[in-house]
Amino acid sequence: MPPTMSTPLIRRLYLRIWLAVVATVVMLTLVFGWLWRQEAERERAQRPGREIVLRNASGEVIGQAKMRPERLPGQQGFEFEVPMHDGQTLFVQLPRPNRPPPMAPPPWWRPPFDFVWLLGLVAVAVALGAYPIVRRLTKRLEALQQGVERWGEGDLTRRLPEDGGDEVAFLAQRFNIAAGRVQALLQSQKALLANASHELRSPLTRIRMGLELMGTRPGDASATAREEIARNIHELDQLIDEILLASRLDASPIDMGTLEAVDLVGLCAEECAQTGAELEVPAGSTSLLVPGVAKLLRRVVRNLLENARRHAAGEVSLSLQADGNHAVIRVCDRGPGVPPEQRERIFEPFYRLPGASERDGGAGLGLALVKSITTRHGGSVRCEARPGGGACFVIELPATP
Repeated sequence: MPPTMSTPLIRRLYLRIWLAVVATVVMLTLVFGWLWRQEAERERAQRPGREIVLRNASGEVIGQAKMRPERLPGQQGFEFEVPMHDGQTLFVQLPRPNRPPPMAPPPWWRPPFDFVWLLGLVAVAVALGAYPIVRRLTKRLEALQQGVERWGEGDLTRRLPEDGGDEVAFLAQRFNIAAGRVQALLQSQKALLANASHELRSPLTRIRMGLELMGTRPGDASATAREEIARNIHELDQLIDEILLASRLDASPIDMGTLEAVDLVGLCAEECAQTGAELEVPAGSTSLLVPGVAKLLRRVVRNLLENARRHAAGEVSLSLQADGNHAVIRVCDRGPGVPPEQRERIFEPFYRLPGASERDGGAGLGLALVKSITTRHGGSVRCEARPGGGACFVIELPATP
């Protein structure tokens, strides 16, 4: 029967822990009390009697007396003064057995410290006795915490054990149900995007082929319209690619591909050659290796260069350098720059700077992909102001040792 919120009181976790501790204390108290009582009775049994009776051969009482308070001099024992019926007085001595006196307890075990030490021993015993029980209960909480952390890091297939019938089991069951729903929604979204991209690309391909078959003639008034259509088709195709990549990274952030050593110098040189950007590499540097996925890092560099070229009013430069254990990529332009209060928001999906129009190009996913890919490679990205005007986008990635 699955656990519900109407869990019986005896199965509440906090009550079980409290009862375990109380039961341990009660049990140890009873054990110590029984041992203490046995020791007290044993000591009482070894004490001599406090009254003496004398009888004759026929069994008649001829004398009776109680123990005198004085002890025998020089030895451990007792003396009885017995008045006889005939008026005489007898002194009966009862010395203790000839054995060494008992060893005196150490100072730290004498009253009142003996009670303090006894409480300390009881506390240690309670701790040792309650720990296995409490630990067994709290281990499930740790498993719950680890499972939630793994799921929050992107492992959507992670599920929690549903052992037991208390609040922890109820929480694990509800979490598994919610995690299954979230995973199903993300898979459905991913399938929808994949199907939509396939359906969108088919007519786009046909339109592109139709434009190429139409051809262009000098002075043709429709040439401008065809160029505008071709440009829109290219932007729409690029938007579909970015949406698919973003959805794939969000759906499975821990499975982004096989990591390998990527040479940033060669990768950045190829992208700069395609966009006409200036490449700056430290003198004598022929390679700069970082662990990562080559196609994703290429998308990062390409998005930054295209973003700079789209908004720049002059040259665009890309510089590479090694800074300790990190590789630093810096893409700078001479555009209008980014206001300080907007330098964090520009990395949000579908966010444009105030005043930007659709004709400026871009759907607001390029920089969001840059941040997502960089973060999944263990790096960071930020936007800075360029001296003299413009903006610089700085990426730091862990370098290969």
